[in-house]
Amino acid sequence: MKRIGMLTSGGDCQALNAAMRGVVKTLVHAEEEVEIYGFLDGYKGLIYGDYRMLSGKDFSGILTKGGTILGTSRTPFKTIKEPDENGLDKVEAMKHNYYKLNLDCLVILGGNGTHKTANLLREEGLNVVTLPKTIDNDLYGTDMTFGFQSAVDIATNAIDCIHTTAASHSRVFIVEVMGHKVGWLTLNAGMASGADIILIPEIPYDLDEIIAAIERRKKNSHFTIIAVAEGAISKEDAKLSKKEYAKKLKDSPYPSVSYELAAQIAEKTGQEVRVTVPGHTQRGGSPCPYDRVFASRLGSEAANLILKGEYGFMVGYKDREIVKVPLEEVAGKLKSVSPDARIVQEAKMMGICFGDGYLAKEEAPKAAKEKEKSSKDGKEKSSKDKGKKG
Repeated sequence: MKRIGMLTSGGDCQALNAAMRGVVKTLVHAEEEVEIYGFLDGYKGLIYGDYRMLSGKDFSGILTKGGTILGTSRTPFKTIKEPDENGLDKVEAMKHNYYKLNLDCLVILGGNGTHKTANLLREEGLNVVTLPKTIDNDLYGTDMTFGFQSAVDIATNAIDCIHTTAASHSRVFIVEVMGHKVGWLTLNAGMASGADIILIPEIPYDLDEIIAAIERRKKNSHFTIIAVAEGAISKEDAKLSKKEYAKKLKDSPYPSVSYELAAQIAEKTGQEVRVTVPGHTQRGGSPCPYDRVFASRLGSEAANLILKGEYGFMVGYKDREIVKVPLEEVAGKLKSVSPDARIVQEAKMMGICFGDGYLAKEEAPKAAKEKEKSSKDGKEKSSKDKGKKG
């Protein structure tokens, strides 16, 4: 008999239930006798022994259900080794409950912080298999995380809906998309919805460049759509230390960067500016079809690793294939958007502004001319070499 512990940790997202369902259905289909212990509210359940036995019926009808049937919470990795308010050693408590239930493996679903703790448990000798969950798609070692595509769909729809009201009132509209540290969600939703300006944390913006882009936009249209990641930052603020920037945010009269940017744009252009924040809707609702299939595949492969007794891995997705990635290669690493990433360059070539001063209309012809010159020089050199040989 296999005794499996299961928990979901960190922020919720779509397809958590689909992934867990994939694990259980695969184990059951393999005719493996199995007991499932669901720990409630993330690592808290594992620390304090708060769990319930689950049967196959608990995983029936949850493929399309958002959120998590186990509940979730955030248990910061930076405090995981610190005793709780009652002096309890949290790491030892997790190990105690694991061995108390005589578990063969822990299946842990979560993002960056979750994987740090999962790797710590692996180092402590526990059998662990993880699944990559986050709407930010910022988990190292996998090209895709489940929840991401569903969030892109929701954020895209929000920006789509803004287009008509922005056009009707000739306004500048800022839509603030989730993403404190990375801009994958904002980048993809912005491109999918036809945003004119996209601002992400990895590319600090220059206000003057944004104003210039709005002014260029006025020549052909009377409204502008700006997709802003909640962690977007100006070039001036990017020069501040973490402590200085934290103080600035604390003392700021604006609830977020989008509202500060809106005030600055209105002052410099005289245009009406409105801010829309879809917020937690991006993490809610049913998973999209892509995420249902993707999470099911990941869950199935996690069960396959358990059946083979292969532990200490995250089930990831690389080059369109489901793969196993050692946890030590994942923990503590962030997958950011490179300013030189091809998708960013392609967006710029279409005229999308990132607030960094790059003008595709000027750079693209220049690059083409340089390529043409290089090709011409090569042909001339080849011709001369042939002449010498003759």
